[in-house]
Formats: sequence, structure tokens, C-alpha cells
Amino acid sequence: MFEQFTLGIEEEFQIVDPVTRELKSHVSEILDEGKLLLGEKIKPEMIQSMIEVGTGVCANIQEAREDITKLRCIISSLARKKGMEIAAASTHPFSKWSEQTIYEHDRYKLLVDELQMVARSLLIFGVHVHVGIEDLDRRIHIMNAARYFLPHVLAMTTSSPFWLGFNTGLKSYRSEVFKKFPRTDIPDHFESFQQYQSYVDLLVKMNCIQDGTKIWWDVRPHCKFPTLEFRIADIPTRVDDTIAVAALFQAICAKLSIMIDKNWGFRLYHRRLIQENKWRAIRYGLDGKLLDLGKQKEVPVKDLIRELLDFVDDVVDDLDSRKEIEHIHTILERGTSADEQLKVFEESGNDFNAVVDMLIIRTMENVPERCFD
Repeated sequence: MFEQFTLGIEEEFQIVDPVTRELKSHVSEILDEGKLLLGEKIKPEMIQSMIEVGTGVCANIQEAREDITKLRCIISSLARKKGMEIAAASTHPFSKWSEQTIYEHDRYKLLVDELQMVARSLLIFGVHVHVGIEDLDRRIHIMNAARYFLPHVLAMTTSSPFWLGFNTGLKSYRSEVFKKFPRTDIPDHFESFQQYQSYVDLLVKMNCIQDGTKIWWDVRPHCKFPTLEFRIADIPTRVDDTIAVAALFQAICAKLSIMIDKNWGFRLYHRRLIQENKWRAIRYGLDGKLLDLGKQKEVPVKDLIRELLDFVDDVVDDLDSRKEIEHIHTILERGTSADEQLKVFEESGNDFNAVVDMLIIRTMENVPERCFD
């Protein structure tokens, strides 16, 4: 019934010197061997202290878990060969963007030429989840409705409370850094895929963008793959959290697809209202309240996330993802990576090195030590 909702996960990792705890521009030293082992599953990003890996097309969440944990294992092993470690968090606690090296590639040169310091200062790390949806109009209609839940997911993934050696007071400072880019944040809703494509074509015609990859919304129809790509989340430090988030995005798409089939309406809210909830997720994470736009009142974010879990509950068994979805309750009880980073920072007497050490350990939690049998 849900065969079409395939999964793909992309994770961006920090390359860290375990002695100084600083970011290190060592991606080139990892890439050569990494390409031999992983092919197109590994690639550089604009900043040389970042390495990105992506799963193949996974039929279910179990395949996604197997693939993403193996990727973390391999990348960690390659980094350690060079005396480095990897860490999963959406900002580094104290490294400076001005000291990072740009990866030599025409794509990144063009991006820096166009966006200047806005591009150079993009020292952030994310996770992107692709959910397979073949039908173009269905992809758009699911995107329209799924926008409402994006702040909920951001609140449960926050991992970027620090920036350039400061406690920002925000749980997801990555979100604030990224919005300096054009064509980001929550998208508007569209009547059809053709309306969306007309928007893209117009921007291309007017030399605003080269193609749809330059649209960086929190959720977007991917321009090269038959997927809806969710980009709202900070990268969770623990792999179990990443898997839970991917399972939730898949379940949201499956549930909304059923509603389309049954001609059940889902109220679409204006971008400006959803954006209010995104700000609250950025600022407070799981400790805050979101706006229940239907009831027009504030509600604790944890309550709304539990309501979201109830909303998708009737599809998780068909997706065989109940175990992964249930892990979200653990996140609600334990807190996010941002919460743990702040706790370690306070308990260590404001020691950023202790935060980095914790991130390195948690990144490999429940990841196999051996990458191959």
C-alpha cells in the first residue's frame, strides 16, 4: 500500500580535531578513500571541514537505518585514520566561519561569487530526508499540508545552541544563519505542480536561479528526484533520533496521501502563521509553546508533537515503523542535542571542549564499530 514512500537521508558532519576540538578543513584527505568505498554516497560540501553522506533509495525505515549507520561508521573510520573525528550538530560551538577553507569546485565558486559573505558564513550542518512520491500534483498537495508540521519537527531536532563561542539563547541558531540565503524558510502553498513549475521557470527566465536546486525551502519538491525533500531539521546528534525523524516524515506523507485518496480536507495555513511557529521552535525547542492554529491558542510543543504522533498512528504499522516512531517519546522525555549541549556546558563550567567531546561520543552511539562483516 505504501511502497511508493521510499526514503533517502543525507547527513552533513563536522570534521573535528580531537585535541583542539576545532573544525578542521580535511575533507580532501577523506574523500579519495571515501569515494572508493562509497561512490556517490559521499561528497564534499562548500566548507572543507564538512563531509556529506547520503543513503541510497531505501524501501523502508529498516533499510534506511542500516545504510545511515554504516555510513556513519565508515566516515568515522576514515576520519580517525587521519587523526580526526566526526560530530553531528548543526553548528560547532566555537569555530569561526572566517577561518574555514572553501572547497575548490565551480559550483561553490559561483555560489560565493553570487552571495559573497552570506555564502562564506554558512558554517552550518543539516539533515535532509527525501520521501518518494511519484505523482507530481500529489507531491505538491502533500507539501502544502505537511508545512504545518515542520516547526514541530524542528523543535524535536534542535542541535545548534552555540555560535562562534557564544551561547545564542536559541535552540536552533542554524535556522537563523540559513535564512540569510534567498528562497529559504517555509514555502507558500501552490494549487498544482504546474503552478510551482511556472514559478521556477519564471525565476530561471529572469536569471534569478539556474534551476530548482537554488530554492532552499524547508520542504521542496526535488527538481531531480521523484521526492519531497524535508530540510527543516537540525541534524540530530544521535543516529536513533535521525531515524525517528525520517520515519515521522514518511508517516506524515503516507497519512496525508490517504486523506487525499479519501477526499478528506486538511486546512492550509498561510506561510506567515507557520513562520510564527518556526520562530518559537528556533527559540525554545521542546521547552516552548507552539500556536495551535486550529484552536487559535498556545499549546506546549510536546503536546502538539504527541498529537502529531496520534495523527499518523494508523499508518505506522503498514510502514513497519512503529519502533522508530515510538523513539520520539524518548526524545520528548530526554530532550534534544541542543538541550544536552547546554546541560554539559553549564555542568562543565562553560567548557566548550566538553560539549565537543560529548558530541563526538553521541554521534557514534548505537553505530556499529565495524563497518563490514
